[in-house]
Amino acid sequence: MAPTPLILPNNLPEETSPCPKVAKYLEEDDITQDCESLISTLAKDQGWVLSHLYQYQGFWHPSRQLEGVITCQRHFQARDTDIILTTSPKCGTTWLKALAYVVVNRKTNTPTIGATGNNKQNHPLVTNNPHELVPFLELKVYVDHQVPDLTQMPSPRLFSTHLPVDSLPLSIKETGCKVVYLGRDPKDAFISLWHFANKLRPPHGGKISLEEAFDKFCKGVSLCGPFWDHVLSYWNYSLDNPNTVFFLKYEDLKHQPKLHLKKLAEFWGCPFSLEEENNGVVDDILSLCSFEILSNFEVNKFGKLSSGEDNKAFFRKGQVGDSANYLTKEMIHKFDQISLTKFHLSGLNF
Repeated sequence: MAPTPLILPNNLPEETSPCPKVAKYLEEDDITQDCESLISTLAKDQGWVLSHLYQYQGFWHPSRQLEGVITCQRHFQARDTDIILTTSPKCGTTWLKALAYVVVNRKTNTPTIGATGNNKQNHPLVTNNPHELVPFLELKVYVDHQVPDLTQMPSPRLFSTHLPVDSLPLSIKETGCKVVYLGRDPKDAFISLWHFANKLRPPHGGKISLEEAFDKFCKGVSLCGPFWDHVLSYWNYSLDNPNTVFFLKYEDLKHQPKLHLKKLAEFWGCPFSLEEENNGVVDDILSLCSFEILSNFEVNKFGKLSSGEDNKAFFRKGQVGDSANYLTKEMIHKFDQISLTKFHLSGLNF
C-alpha cells in the first residue's frame, strides 16, 4: 500500500469558502490589526476578481494573502534539503507540483500507470490535487495567522510560492535549498490568468473583460505582478546562484519534457538511474502527470481545494501559443514591446 502523501501537519487550517467560486485568499476580512495598519500605507488598486490588490515590496497581493506573505517571511525556516517551487500565477504551477511530488516520492509511491490503469489507483495524485500535496507557503502554510510547526516534516520538504525573489523568506536565500522557477510566455500567462480570474468570480459579479484585464496586466496590476519584474527577478537570481536556483521555461518543458524532467531530478538530488530509465520510469512519470491524465482524475473533475477553488479551475488547456486565439495584433505588439524593454540586455526571451 502506498504511504500517506506528504501533507502538512494537522494544525493547519482547513478553510471552506462561503462563496463556492471565490478563493478564500481573495477575501478582505479576517486580517490582523497590524496587517490593516500596513495596508493603509500601501498603494491600492481594484483586483481582477472582487477584492482589492495592495502593492507590497513592489508586487501586488490581496489583503489576506499579504498577511500570509508577512507571516511566512517572519517564521519560515528553510532547510538545505528543502525544494521550493516558484512561479508567477498560471505559468504551469500545477504541472510542476505534480512532477516534483512524483519524482521526489517515486521510491515509495510508484508512478507506473500500467496498461489497465490499475497501478495508478494507489498513487496520491489520484486522490489529491497537486496544490494540496505541494502547499503554497503564503496561501496555505501561513494563512489565517497560522504558524505551524514544520520541524517534524521529513526531508525533502516540498513547498511552493508565487513570491518574487525580494519577498522570499531570508532563510530560503541563506540555505542551500533548491529553488526551481518555471517561467512562461507573458501572452499565454495573461490569457490563462484572465480565464482563471473569471472562473473565480461569482455569477453576480459579472466577468472582467479581456480589455480591462489586459490594461491592468500591462500596468503590472495582477496577482503577484508586475509579471515581467517577477520573471526577471528569478532569471537574475538563477544567474547569480546557479547551484541552488534552476530557471526553466514552460515552453521548453512542453517541447522536451523528458530531457528537462531528468535535469530537474538531478538538480533535486534524486537523479534517475540507468535502470529506471530503461524500465520507463521517466515516461511513466510524464504520463501520470500529463494534462490528459491529471485533469481526468475524479478529484480534479469534481473536488475543491480547502481554500474554495474548484480543482478543475486549474486545468484549462495547458497549451503553448493559445494566446494567439484571443489577442489582437495591437495587444501582441504591446506585449512584445514591454518584453523587449523589460528583458533588454538580460539575455532572457520567450
